[in-house]
Amino acid sequence: MANAQGPRGPQSGGSGPQGGGRGGKRSRTPAQAALYWSAVVGVWGLIFLVAFFAVFAVDLPDTSKLYDVKRQPSINYLDRSGALVAVRGSQYAPPVDLDKLPPYVPAAFVAIEDRWFYWHLGFNPWGMLRSTIYNVTHHGGPLRGGSTITQQLARNLFLTPNQNYRRKAQELILAVWLEAKFTKKEILALYLNRVYFGAGAYGIEAAAQRYFGKPASQLTIGESALLAGMMKGPSRYSPVSSTDRAARRATVVLDEMVRTHAITAEQRAEAFRTPVRVNPVLANQRAQYFTDWVDDQVRTLVGEPTEDLVVETTLDLPIQAAAEQSLARGVEAAKSQGVQQGALVAIDGEGRIRAYVGGARYADSQFDRATMAQRQAGSSFKPFVYLTAMEQGRTPNTPVVDEPLKIGTWEPKNYTNKYLGPITLQKALAESINTVAARLANEVGTGNVAATARRLGITSHIQLDPSMALGAVEVSPLEMAQAYAPFSNGGFSAHGYGIERIRTASGKVLYDHGVEKANRNAVIGSPALQYMNQMMRQVIVSGTGGRAKVPGFDIAGKTGTTSDYRDAWFVGYTGGFVTAVWVGRDDNTPMKKVTGGGAPAGIWHDFMTAALPRLRTQAIPGGTMEPPPVAAPADPIGDLLSGNPAAPAEAPAEKPKTEDIPY
Repeated sequence: MANAQGPRGPQSGGSGPQGGGRGGKRSRTPAQAALYWSAVVGVWGLIFLVAFFAVFAVDLPDTSKLYDVKRQPSINYLDRSGALVAVRGSQYAPPVDLDKLPPYVPAAFVAIEDRWFYWHLGFNPWGMLRSTIYNVTHHGGPLRGGSTITQQLARNLFLTPNQNYRRKAQELILAVWLEAKFTKKEILALYLNRVYFGAGAYGIEAAAQRYFGKPASQLTIGESALLAGMMKGPSRYSPVSSTDRAARRATVVLDEMVRTHAITAEQRAEAFRTPVRVNPVLANQRAQYFTDWVDDQVRTLVGEPTEDLVVETTLDLPIQAAAEQSLARGVEAAKSQGVQQGALVAIDGEGRIRAYVGGARYADSQFDRATMAQRQAGSSFKPFVYLTAMEQGRTPNTPVVDEPLKIGTWEPKNYTNKYLGPITLQKALAESINTVAARLANEVGTGNVAATARRLGITSHIQLDPSMALGAVEVSPLEMAQAYAPFSNGGFSAHGYGIERIRTASGKVLYDHGVEKANRNAVIGSPALQYMNQMMRQVIVSGTGGRAKVPGFDIAGKTGTTSDYRDAWFVGYTGGFVTAVWVGRDDNTPMKKVTGGGAPAGIWHDFMTAALPRLRTQAIPGGTMEPPPVAAPADPIGDLLSGNPAAPAEAPAEKPKTEDIPY
């Protein structure tokens, strides 16, 4: 039995010098485990990278066009004296050499945009992690980027600004490619020369020229901080339109520059003591409505520009400045009366637009009320009624009767509900009597009145029912200015225009208004012209427009106020110069008893007081012509209404849209 059992050898699972578990399996050492798991992570990392590139690199943009610059040509707008009014389109300057910039210029961008720029490989993992956490916890808003300067350059050069994960992944791939292909210095130079600074400026050199009127090599520390601060949002942190916000952002940049040892604390303090002055052309932001208006016309006249252009305009910047200031002051002063907006257009006797303001503040609203708004003219339309009557043989001394009137079912009223009885046409126009204008239009024919208005320059639709005599016609301030121009220039048409010449930067003329300008047509003859000027002078001397009087100058014009005080106008002129002013509300709701002889006449007076000495205008052409006296007829009412072929058999029943206020 003993021999049968025999001695026992080592059993599986027992311990011994060769232990290590069942089947002889041994535990790994820490070094072996680290090597093993590194290999596993490496394999899976490689698989992930292959998949990442397979998914996101298939439609990467062509990087061979790295140095190609595609931009909209810039257009420089000049006033009639050659002064720069505005610049539209993109501005690129020759690439700037990084070595020629003060060291604090690139350092400002590195400090605020990417302080680890010189140490990372194109992306900052910690920054990306923070951005990812933010994007996961903040749903519905734009993605936070966490982009390095290299990633921003990749986006600017090759990608769209769309914020999504696919674009961010492609941005990362391209950033790594840029880091592999270029040195840090080359990447920073590319970034500074291609990044957008707002106001159409691309690159540090163009931005320095546009915002500060100097080359980038002469930028101060404060100016550099302002430009670097704009990278967070060129419009939001613009030193032109958002001065306070830009200054606060520049302070943050200066603090970061001290923190990264780009500048000393003493240099930071000196930067605060040195004022930063923005280019006055940008700072003033003059003539923005006018520039918008002519900018659209450039494409119509010469097509889409393929090279930089220079547009010589009719604008007079000093007069434009006076117009903008006068309108802004006048609207602000009348806010308590419900005035919300206004417009002003001034043209000379040949139609050259010398001032053009489409609203009280361009920064608040870019809607152009000088040409795009159509508002009822009120009694500023009445001169076309009276001119038609003068051309049919009446004179300022023609007797009329101010009394209740009914045309069909329409009964026009005077604002005061009072009637003056027998008066002359001159008195009726000066006091803006509604009943007389309505009767007169009915006698001469509303169709003839409309033809007169179109002949002088009204291009909008003119309805022919009897209320048109009181200005129930929607027009723009530019139309009214050009339609009054024949009264000021001796009776000739004057279509308002703003572009004299368009040429390339090299001097090739593409358009010249003087070449295409047609002969001016005589649209008002004598003695009607002299009669009208005489009557509209009386509007200023003794009528509703007294507030517009400018001592020492020959002034004429007409007030206009629509029903419920929705619109108020004053259109006035001197020799060879006309200005139309409108005030109202964009929603067409009533103001608080604002009349044409109030706020608009005040704005007109303020503007013309500043503009007339510069213009050196003459008296209104034609002098005065005293009409022969006309005896009152025995039965004035019967004579005036008898034999009137223009009187309609039945007038529209609705209430007229417009009533004038006689002050």
